[in-house]
Amino acid sequence: MINVISLIQLKAFARQDGFLLFLLWIASFALIVHDPASSWGSLLAMATPFFVGWRLVKFRDYALQGVISFRRALAFSVFTFFYASMLFAVAQYVYFRFLDNGALVSMLLSSIKALEPFYRAQGVSVEGLRQSIAMIGDLSPVEIAFVFMMQNIFMGFFMSFPIALITRRSTARRGANQ
Repeated sequence: MINVISLIQLKAFARQDGFLLFLLWIASFALIVHDPASSWGSLLAMATPFFVGWRLVKFRDYALQGVISFRRALAFSVFTFFYASMLFAVAQYVYFRFLDNGALVSMLLSSIKALEPFYRAQGVSVEGLRQSIAMIGDLSPVEIAFVFMMQNIFMGFFMSFPIALITRRSTARRGANQ
């Protein structure tokens, strides 16, 4: 039986934490766009599952007295990724519509040019990569934002399983909330 109050509570916390995840992704995206050679943007993006896990533990300990089932942890994580993906898609649409002016495609093409010897040594078709990037450049801002949104939702769904598995707890720890 579905407990409506518990679902409302879970979704409310997931919305708040989805907003925080959105801010993490915005910072990561801004660093990647501003300085593609720096690894800080990628590090922030790779911190995503740890951030969601940390926020899930905060939810578990604050709102649920230290106990959360796998199913509830999975739902919380999936909802958090969903809300963050929706907000991030809107922000990316605004960026690609009004600010980008082809900068992302140029950055990708220059990356391919710089790594061309490596790609050739590995047997990767550089021309195929260039055609793929040209196809990305032909997408509208809405289409690009939608592709990123679906990728984020898809990856978030699969990351939610290990996050929920690690953070679930069937009994409260003694003294944890005292």
